[in-house]
Amino acid sequence: MTKKKSALNVMKGIDAPETVSKDAAKRFLAKRKKDLNVDETVKGILSGNISVLSLAITLIESNLPKHQVIAKNIIEKCLPYSGNSIRVGITGVPGVGKSTFIEALGIYLINKGHKLAVLAIDPSSEQSGGSILGDKTRMEQLSADKNAFIRPSPSSGSLGGVARKTRESIILCEAAGFDTIFIETVGVGQSETKVHSMVDFFLLLMLAGAGDELQGIKRGIMEMADTIIINKADGNNVHKAKLAQKEYENALHLFPPTQSGWTPDVLLTSAVNSTGIEDVWLNIKKYQKLTSKNGYWLQNRHRQAKFWMHETILESLKSNFYNDAVRKKQIKEFEKNVLEGKISPFEAAQELLDKYFKF
Repeated sequence: MTKKKSALNVMKGIDAPETVSKDAAKRFLAKRKKDLNVDETVKGILSGNISVLSLAITLIESNLPKHQVIAKNIIEKCLPYSGNSIRVGITGVPGVGKSTFIEALGIYLINKGHKLAVLAIDPSSEQSGGSILGDKTRMEQLSADKNAFIRPSPSSGSLGGVARKTRESIILCEAAGFDTIFIETVGVGQSETKVHSMVDFFLLLMLAGAGDELQGIKRGIMEMADTIIINKADGNNVHKAKLAQKEYENALHLFPPTQSGWTPDVLLTSAVNSTGIEDVWLNIKKYQKLTSKNGYWLQNRHRQAKFWMHETILESLKSNFYNDAVRKKQIKEFEKNVLEGKISPFEAAQELLDKYFKF
């Protein structure tokens, strides 16, 4: 009896070539070491060199102590050249069309002579810590323009979907000559306080007819929004979008007056058809004119700088507490005692903190 050949047999394929040749890897490392020079890196950033800017942001995002020291020096030297951009936060529920909207608005701005940097935050996996970082593939036309810089970064579990070092990245982008900065957040319904505390203008993108299931997301973010955009207002969706516009306008009247003196607008856009895009930018410029005149623009920047000073202190304390070798051992011991019921979690935390501050 002859043995039948299985359809599941797999032919042996060819060996995969090395992803990066050894010579290319050596050249990359040599270039990287050269670019780690602080003065040369700052010079490259100020001249608008995108490759150097990308490397500097990578250093900022690195957790290695030696990279953090270099990044700190780069930021300090770039700080005098920053602050001359309009910083716009853009958020919204997944599927609302943030990337398409950003590309449409970005292309409009570049055609008007602006230089745009997009700091797009991608959600990180809670299990692996990995991130897709797919914004460059979603903004093909914009990413190919020499006056646009798109930097996808993993959220790394940060509250509100904001990458841990986005604030510092803004400074470098401004020093590199970008006069408009967009920060695209994950938009998963978490607190967006941190992105609100690093931008001048906060855009909230919404969908028409999304239903009451999003009410919990709407309320908190709507109170921070400077303008609400009803996106995908095209085709058969135009009527729904206009109804949603009226509903949101009525809802905004119930909120208390803003500190800026600005009354948030509700605008309709179709990012796919590029309709309503000019209105969005004119709305942002109108806000800038009003808040510059009444002093809120500068006042808000000052408040944000103070906020980030305190955030940096908290982050440094947390990092120092958890990364100390002695503390790690103590934490393991207290965790074991908590699990065995020998001590409450609250008492364990207090004792660890007492040991830390007495150290």
